Amino acid sequence: MTINCELCAAAGGELLHATEKWRVVLVDDANYPGFCRVIWNAHVKEMTDLPVPERNELMAAVWIVEQAVRDVMAPHKINLASFGNMVPHMHWHIIPRYEDDAHFPNPVWAAARAVLPDAGTLSARRALLPVLRLELLKQLKSLEIS
Repeated sequence: MTINCELCAAAGGELLHATEKWRVVLVDDANYPGFCRVIWNAHVKEMTDLPVPERNELMAAVWIVEQAVRDVMAPHKINLASFGNMVPHMHWHIIPRYEDDAHFPNPVWAAARAVLPDAGTLSARRALLPVLRLELLKQLKSLEIS
C-alpha cells in the first residue's frame, strides 16, 4: 500500500464487496447511476502482469458486475473500460449507458452533449441503486474463486 496512491488511500467509491485480492465499488456519479469499478488491490498496471488464474478471477468479478448492472439498470449499452493511466492499480470501469445520457454515443470522458437527460429520468435511474446494491452483493457472494 502506498499513501500517495488514491486507490490505496481510499476505496475508490462505495465499497460493496471486497476480497483479499480485489474489490467492487459503486461510483458516486450523478449522471451515471450504476457506474461500478472492479479494482485489483495490489499495484499491478496491466492485465498481463497478473498470473492467468488471477486474471480469470478479476474478469469473473467484472462479468458478474456487468450482468447485475444490465439486469437492474436496463441500460441501452454497457461500457467496459480499463485505463489506469493515473493509478498503478488494474481496474475496470463498468458503466451503464443510455441513448439519452450526457455523452452518448461518445465515451463518458468526452465533452458532454448540449442536451442532457431530464431530471426525472436520472432520478428514476438513481432510485434503482438500492436494488443494484443488493443484486451485486448477492451475485458477488456467490462467486467462489479461490
